[in-house]
Amino acid sequence: MADAKVIPFDDDRSRARRRPGRTDGESAAVRALPGPQQAAQRASGPGDVRQDAEETPAGGAASGGPEADGWERRLAGGLSFLRRRITGDYEVDEFGYDEELTDQVLMSLLRPLYEKYFRVEVKGVENIPSEGGALIVANHSGTLPLDGLMMQVAVHDHHPAGRHLRLLAADLVFVLPVVNELARKAGHTLACAEDAERLLRAGEIVGVMPEGFKGIGKPFGERYKLQRFGRGGFVSTALRAGVPIVPCSIVGAEEIYPMVGNAKTLARLLGFPYFPLTPTFPWLGPLGALPLPTKWTIQFGEPIPTESYAPEAVEDPMLMFNLTDQVREQIQHTLYKLLVQRRSVFF
Repeated sequence: MADAKVIPFDDDRSRARRRPGRTDGESAAVRALPGPQQAAQRASGPGDVRQDAEETPAGGAASGGPEADGWERRLAGGLSFLRRRITGDYEVDEFGYDEELTDQVLMSLLRPLYEKYFRVEVKGVENIPSEGGALIVANHSGTLPLDGLMMQVAVHDHHPAGRHLRLLAADLVFVLPVVNELARKAGHTLACAEDAERLLRAGEIVGVMPEGFKGIGKPFGERYKLQRFGRGGFVSTALRAGVPIVPCSIVGAEEIYPMVGNAKTLARLLGFPYFPLTPTFPWLGPLGALPLPTKWTIQFGEPIPTESYAPEAVEDPMLMFNLTDQVREQIQHTLYKLLVQRRSVFF
């Protein structure tokens, strides 16, 4: 396996040369990304695929009361879903995102972990715009990238407009078997400027964690201390697309896998950026891979507008530095505030 690498936002290499091949597009119809006006119309009238499936009539079957009728509708919706998957009668966008599969299957699989295991509390979700593009910038931690997935569920389930979060991920995600396909179907794409700007201009909510592997793989002793945010590439992407930046602070993920060591030689052999050693992994085998059931809080902060800046503002290094530092400081300040407020790591 090749060494893991994050494509910086400052990289101007062609996206077409870097897009991995997709197998799902062979049978599914590929739809183009919506334009800004189409995206606004879609956001103003959100439709829940799960609800649509439940409202599918059960082929004229006799109703046995509200409860029986509900089961019939769910069964009919489930059978209709399976038929579409088998026959290829469904759509993915040009990045491989499968909205129906995400709503009906992937979110349903993540929801018990989100609601019952980590018991995530969401604050400030109304700061995410109801329509149009926005860039959510969050801290990254936890050894494994569960924080990104929980943030995706938070936006999907709690935003009043039922919006979807498109996460930018490292190269490593797209070279791992199975993980690659699931990530693309869930709406994730490579962390490069071209992809990010294209999604933002199409009116999508895009999520990025600028700390990258430096954040997710940092030692437990440095928990909740933000690492370097790069050269401000995410700021220039937001400026070019003219979308607001929404800072996001996540508390609870740092403690799910307390990383007390790093087997660097083994990491190099496997092509990983790090190989974590925790109090339970690898000493307890597969059992040690279970995350600790910490209590999470995800808070979305006040958006930072960018539409007032002139197009040439992206060429001003001081402006890039100041906006990057503003986002970083807002996230760090909120992290400290949430840590002071929480009663316990687990409750």
